[in-house]
Amino acid sequence: MKFVQALLVLLAYGAFCALIVWRHRQRARAAAQRAQALLHSAVPGSSAGGTLWWVVHASQTGQAEALAEQTAQALHSAGLAVRLLPLGRLRREDLQGIERLLCIVSTYGEGDAPDSAAVFVRDLMEARGQADAQRADAPPRLEALKFGVLALGDLSYAQYCGFGRALDDWLQARGASPLFERIEADRMAPSALLRWREQLGTLIGAHGVAGASGVADLPDWETPPLQAWTLRARRHLNPGSAGGPVHHLEFVPEQGALPVWEAGDLAQIEVPGAPGVPRDYSIASVPADGALHLLVRQTRRTQADGSSIPGLASGWLTAAGEHGLSVKGRAMLRLRAHSAFRQGANASRPLILIGNGTGLAGLRAHIRARLVQSAQPQPQPQPVGGAGPTLWLIFGERHAATDAYYREELQAWAAQGLLRVDWVFSREQAPAQLGQRRYVQHALRDAAPELRDWVTGARGQPGAAIYVCGSLQGMAGEVDAALRDILGETDLRQLADEGRYRRDVY
Repeated sequence: MKFVQALLVLLAYGAFCALIVWRHRQRARAAAQRAQALLHSAVPGSSAGGTLWWVVHASQTGQAEALAEQTAQALHSAGLAVRLLPLGRLRREDLQGIERLLCIVSTYGEGDAPDSAAVFVRDLMEARGQADAQRADAPPRLEALKFGVLALGDLSYAQYCGFGRALDDWLQARGASPLFERIEADRMAPSALLRWREQLGTLIGAHGVAGASGVADLPDWETPPLQAWTLRARRHLNPGSAGGPVHHLEFVPEQGALPVWEAGDLAQIEVPGAPGVPRDYSIASVPADGALHLLVRQTRRTQADGSSIPGLASGWLTAAGEHGLSVKGRAMLRLRAHSAFRQGANASRPLILIGNGTGLAGLRAHIRARLVQSAQPQPQPQPVGGAGPTLWLIFGERHAATDAYYREELQAWAAQGLLRVDWVFSREQAPAQLGQRRYVQHALRDAAPELRDWVTGARGQPGAAIYVCGSLQGMAGEVDAALRDILGETDLRQLADEGRYRRDVY
């Protein structure tokens, strides 16, 4: 009887994973078909002849990718043949044969390339200099190339649009000629996107089919409108904490059914006092939970007189009253796909989830995507065979007593053998050890043999994928260094190239 039950559990789990993989493949196939459609030769009447326009994107949160798709579609609608692909898939031999290239790229952190562009940076932009021009790995000469760059960034960072600027400079240093001056967009500023559309209109007018007059022919690129949502519930999760107050928030649409999103996606919320600049938050739930969950820490900003007040966005979201969002109050919100942090092809792999602070939000969504099947949380059984859980959470905060967010939920799943949880609390050391704080990167190093077994598939399961969510400063860099030491530079690079090492850090 027990054998039959175990077999049924295994079959149910296999069917569940197969469904997820099938859905991912369907989406991937549809995206490939859309990209292939853009490759059709230019229609009769185009002055472009056989010129192929390449549109590439480097995206960390999906915005650059979406703009690249819109750019490619606009060119295709004007009768131009277009190839659309991530910058990381653009190879040396491709680049040397290209005549027209449009790049839409974001910047990750302080001037770095998005993870999806790491291969291009490593193999081309960081290749050897002109002194080694005869070497096979020397930077290519690109005198025949004409290009344009739309750089997405955030002026609050010192290295504003750092990667877009670096790419522009590198292309020109290799001999390529700009079609127009680089366009920089601060947090998707509409004025900058309008300039990009205007430049596309000029190109279409010069190279497209007769009658394609430029901007007027381009599709509307306005972002999806914000929708009214209601704050259904809010809970203070860390009373007494030495850190800023952290709140769990639940939103539901004012009208209509709950929309569909995937684990890894983001919510954009418009904050009173900052119109036109919505803030991004990692979604901490899946649609089966019946609401959109966020995990928000209230930050504080220092005023000229030395006093501090709550941050504009976090203060509004975490406080009621005249200057806050009350329960049952309205927030204007929209969902944004974050393809770089979705499970995608990793849907049937074990997951190693690493994060700190409110970065637990994005990781919790991935856990719930695996374990929750309905609005009433019902864990998805693990496969039998003694291989252990397929989810491993390594989470860091300050104190165990106050900062173990969602402890009951996570511990319940751990008790059922569905999830392994390693809590790392940096302020739990004895006084004599205060100079030796323990963080998630230390937990990774301590568990190095097990981590290697998870990643290589030595546990009798597919090799795991690694997802990191949380603070860019400190945690993300230290975790990356630890993983390089544990797995090796080459293997970690291969994981990233395969989409098995993904990060959502801020």
